[in-house]
Amino acid sequence: MKKLSNEERYIRKRKRKCYRTNLFYHLLRLFPINKKKIVFTTFEGDGGYCCNPRYIAEELLKKNEKFDIIWLINNMNKQFPVGIKKVKNSFFNRAYHLTTAKVWIDNSRKAFGTAKRKKQLYIQTWHAGLGFKPVGKFRGNLFPHIAYLVSEYDSKLADYVTSNSEWCTKLYPEMLLYNGNIVKTGSPRCDIFINRREEIYKHIRECYHIPQDIKIVLFAPTFRGGSQKGKRQVFTEESTIDFSRLVNALEQKFGGIWFVFLRLHPQLAAHLNQFPLTNGVENMIDVSQADDMNELAAASDVLITDYSSSAFDVINMYMPVFLYADDLEIYTEERGRLMWDMYSLPFSVAKDNDELVENIMGFDNEEYRRKIDEFLQEHGVVEDGHASERVVGLIERFINKDK
Repeated sequence: MKKLSNEERYIRKRKRKCYRTNLFYHLLRLFPINKKKIVFTTFEGDGGYCCNPRYIAEELLKKNEKFDIIWLINNMNKQFPVGIKKVKNSFFNRAYHLTTAKVWIDNSRKAFGTAKRKKQLYIQTWHAGLGFKPVGKFRGNLFPHIAYLVSEYDSKLADYVTSNSEWCTKLYPEMLLYNGNIVKTGSPRCDIFINRREEIYKHIRECYHIPQDIKIVLFAPTFRGGSQKGKRQVFTEESTIDFSRLVNALEQKFGGIWFVFLRLHPQLAAHLNQFPLTNGVENMIDVSQADDMNELAAASDVLITDYSSSAFDVINMYMPVFLYADDLEIYTEERGRLMWDMYSLPFSVAKDNDELVENIMGFDNEEYRRKIDEFLQEHGVVEDGHASERVVGLIERFINKDK
């Protein structure tokens, strides 16, 4: 008899758990669907009040119609506005509320084995529109089989996947293993850049007790790790950026006094109390525990990242983005070939501190804006500040059709 590999044993274990989970969801169908209940989740419960679901929820809260909004969360210390009920993301709570809700909103995958009823709506908003990292089938042989099974399972549940561009609409079938309805709504999380940037710019400085004329560079490296060949793991390494040189270059190029905001990915921040950094500077603030990345981005003046999709978000504000990819070869070897040739994009790319400083000092704002306009037009990007309204329109039409 052939001996099973560790991966094969793990997959069998996950399939058995999937069957038990699915059975439990079916047993809970004894409870009726609450036609006003909408259940939100971000980053498998780690994310808090953030990303696309946040801005959809905010739009729902503006409505005269009162919805029963439930937010499944791992950390019950997270704060939510009035009108949203946070619920511990335990197995039973998750199963009960998903089984009895009319609508599900998520930005990541549902648990393997989750069951959806016929008269329920699941809108998958995903947590990245245009992005660097290869996802799904674009990972090739590096795409673990269990990740394939979970992705395929979740995609079969979804009724809609939201897109912000022709690029996403074209590639999502391969990236997300999804062949259903893709709706080009724009990204709800980017509405804030169009509608509320001035307000948020001021608000964040008040929250962190820094003067209004201070400039902010947001450093937001991407998440490394995830489902590999077995157990979920989280990886982080200290950045090699020389932050002192970085701040000096920004002050020389753009003027003013600069603060550095450090931002971990939500799934990494959920496991770490602070950014793992020892080479900091005086004017540096760890904002990793703040829920919403896009609120921080709206308040910033420059973004530095490696392979985070946030780069493609903030260009809708024409914010200068400087890529710092000192581990490009290693990263692509472990993750797979990137979705873009980094050097073909509007952003400059640095592999060390000398190049980063050189790119900052040589930044040409007029040329940068021209490249962004060409890029957005070429790839059919729609970010006009109305994405949340479009998604809420889908929800309302679905709920009202039963009336």
